[in-house]
Amino acid sequence: MGTLANLTLVFVAGLVTALATGLGALPFFVIDEVSDRLQVVLWGLASGIMVSASTFGLILEGLSEAEGAGDYWLVAGGLAAGVVLVLVANRLISDHHFDPQEYEEADFQKLVLILGILTVHSFPEGVAVGVSFAELNLAGGFAFGPFVVPLLAVFMTVAISIHNIPEGLAISIPLRSMGVSEPKMVWWAVFSSLPQPIGAVLAFYFVRIAREFLPAGFGFAAGAMIFLVVTEFIPEAVDRGRGLPGKGYRELAAGLLVGFAVMVPLAFLG
Repeated sequence: MGTLANLTLVFVAGLVTALATGLGALPFFVIDEVSDRLQVVLWGLASGIMVSASTFGLILEGLSEAEGAGDYWLVAGGLAAGVVLVLVANRLISDHHFDPQEYEEADFQKLVLILGILTVHSFPEGVAVGVSFAELNLAGGFAFGPFVVPLLAVFMTVAISIHNIPEGLAISIPLRSMGVSEPKMVWWAVFSSLPQPIGAVLAFYFVRIAREFLPAGFGFAAGAMIFLVVTEFIPEAVDRGRGLPGKGYRELAAGLLVGFAVMVPLAFLG
């Protein structure tokens, strides 16, 4: 398959993960609010899925690509780079935090700025999708039309899609309080993940033209996502669970365990 066809498939995979964020708004079509207990469970589920996908998908794949000690250091360096990039980006945008309530009131210039801020949080997930397609049409996988898709790519696309649902829910809750319509909530949830297909295409193109850096690419995506889980997803779950019995730690632990239990077996199918 040609480069354009490959890039199109990777873009579509990234777009699928972005569209999955809109699923987080769907509960508001039938209910008025989502309980804190369910939110804690969902954040735990997303965290378990992402740590599992990063560890048993990306890191192990990076190590399997490594052919010597130097390549192992590439994986480690990629992990560190992923953490550092997110840390630095968060520091740079610390004075520009936006609440989803501002989406509806923003003009075009501000929406562009908001999308830039969101890129820090969703771009690494797109990178993970793109890197997972590195062996597209090059190695074993399964036939999807004219393509041979790596199993890792399927695993990462599914994992990130599931992980995006609680993010869509978190974005929709304040919009509900503003009286924003349900279709618009779906749109704004998807909007928050629009950088993902772009990140997927850029990462895929890079690792295809510079395959010697593929172990670093796997490490980078894993490091960035694990760091986001530790610094954002878990704290969000803890914050939502403050008013629950036991501060919501049981719900958080249950979500984490389910996330691991669901994704670990899938990681070893390939």
